[in-house]
Amino acid sequence: MHPSKLIDQQIADLPGWRGQVITHLRKLIHQADPDIVEEWKWSTGTWSHNGPVCAVCAFKDHVKINFFKGATLPDPHKLLNAGLEAKHTRAIDFTENDKIDDPSLIVLIQSAVGLNTS
Repeated sequence: MHPSKLIDQQIADLPGWRGQVITHLRKLIHQADPDIVEEWKWSTGTWSHNGPVCAVCAFKDHVKINFFKGATLPDPHKLLNAGLEAKHTRAIDFTENDKIDDPSLIVLIQSAVGLNTS
């Protein structure tokens, strides 16, 4: 099955706020980089542009967007709030009532793409 269809299925299997958050994050990822490629790895949606950029996973109480090179990302708006001890990755965990800072997240995604394309 095509990766985009698997991501669609993942969202459909998540009723309520978690599916909505993944849908919103997916939209922001594509806004940040129209040339980004959807993939399916580790049983979840991942996005790449000249290498892996991020993955989005749903858990029982949160949705995580993980940046593969997050340790080297500038984060002036302090969005990264998870995996801060990891050697290379960093993530943002969203819970049910969190507001997503769309403009800042788009800049962060663009910076992550920039690490792969520079």
